[in-house]
Amino acid sequence: MLVSTKGRYALRLMVRIAQLESRGRVALREVSEHEGISLKYLEQLARPLVQAGLLRSVRGKGGGYALVNDPSTVKVGDVLRAVEGTTAPVACRALEEGAMCPRESSCATVRFWEGLGEAIERYVDGATLADLAFPGASASTCLD
Repeated sequence: MLVSTKGRYALRLMVRIAQLESRGRVALREVSEHEGISLKYLEQLARPLVQAGLLRSVRGKGGGYALVNDPSTVKVGDVLRAVEGTTAPVACRALEEGAMCPRESSCATVRFWEGLGEAIERYVDGATLADLAFPGASASTCLD
């Protein structure tokens, strides 16, 4: 799986919000300045994260963004899937849920890609925002 800039920056956005949210809602401008990511790009990334139910947005004075759930329950995989769409290692019809691939029964590599996809899923779902935002404070087995 090649994680694009969208995935990398969305993860940085979510980690920064996790780190700052004890102070209240977090303004994207603050994240932009700290992370060196354009405000416009962060606004684009926030939309799918809100749609996925990972972030909530409040407009107006005192507005900003906050995590919907505790950082220890938000998996890195949830963030990546929200902005990337998938964590699949290859674009293979046989790996799409519910899809029928005419080559699946004769393809010598499909089982390999399935195994790699499962390993990626285990890894990205084995780490949480808390693991990244507060290293050493949580008990993740994935990042040890």
